[in-house]
Amino acid sequence: MFLDAPTPTPSVWDCALRLLSRRDHSRRELAQKLRQRQFDEDAIRQVLDRLEQQNWLQDARFAQVQVRQQVYKKHGPLRIRAELQRKGVSPQEVATALAQQDTDWFELARECHSARFGEAPITDFRERARRMRYLQARGFGPDHIRYALERSDE
Repeated sequence: MFLDAPTPTPSVWDCALRLLSRRDHSRRELAQKLRQRQFDEDAIRQVLDRLEQQNWLQDARFAQVQVRQQVYKKHGPLRIRAELQRKGVSPQEVATALAQQDTDWFELARECHSARFGEAPITDFRERARRMRYLQARGFGPDHIRYALERSDE
């Protein structure tokens, strides 16, 4: 019977393809997941190089997809930049992906604010600070926050 046969260990290549078939990954992210599965460091590097040569692993494409998804979630440029850099995408590729998205960050901050707080006016300093912290946590800069709060006061 087949139950007694040892299960073959998956190769690094198979594992990497399986991970990439689910979603795009950055090179660092994929390497980390392969390391967690106890694969040899040399084998991981060779597989990642081969995947890049075949254009199956591209940090630039990964950055573009992530930026698009984060904008859809109404996250600001500071949060997106930090998240991508944490995942190993170079600052140049992050800047390129953010520029290609062509998003009006001021209007996105305003939309994010109105989605969370509606059209309720800001009544006091504590409320204003609370709303500022919310937008800051979403990744918007001081100018974006000021714009969103001024539009809600009108």
